[in-house]
Amino acid sequence: MTVDRGGGDDGAHWSAVEEAAELLQEERFREAIVELRRVLEADKANPYAFYFLGVAFFEVGEIEAARDAYSACLKLAPGHLGARVALSHVLRILGDVRGAIREGMAALSRAPGDPDALHAVGLAYHAYGDDVAAKGYLDAYLATGPEFEVAVEVRALIASLPGARPPDGEDE
Repeated sequence: MTVDRGGGDDGAHWSAVEEAAELLQEERFREAIVELRRVLEADKANPYAFYFLGVAFFEVGEIEAARDAYSACLKLAPGHLGARVALSHVLRILGDVRGAIREGMAALSRAPGDPDALHAVGLAYHAYGDDVAAKGYLDAYLATGPEFEVAVEVRALIASLPGARPPDGEDE
């Protein structure tokens, strides 16, 4: 992850969240939340701590708290692509579809063609009801060669869109 901070404390910020990152890898989300709050008590300017806190909150179903953590990360590090994409998904889930599109487009403006951002924007446009835009972004996402499982889900979503046709070479 690249963070847009301009300061020399990036290494210290990473070091501070290593234990929490391991807890997240082990799917020990509640323990990660406790650890990340401890990190933030010591340094309220650690964007990684806020990002990983967002991840942990999302995994335990605390979606509003995840939104707030991702937003805090972006205040400290506007260039944090992972937080921007995650915030797009969270806003869509919470029903703020315009906000989801805005955050996804901001991610794409910083990283044109980023698969995760294309996916987020496609899903946001679908939630908004703009299936033409959704299809365009989701097709672009599929062109990046995503994981099989996600590609299957996205193809199914595209096939369900009004006016969808099977890809060339496939029978209806």
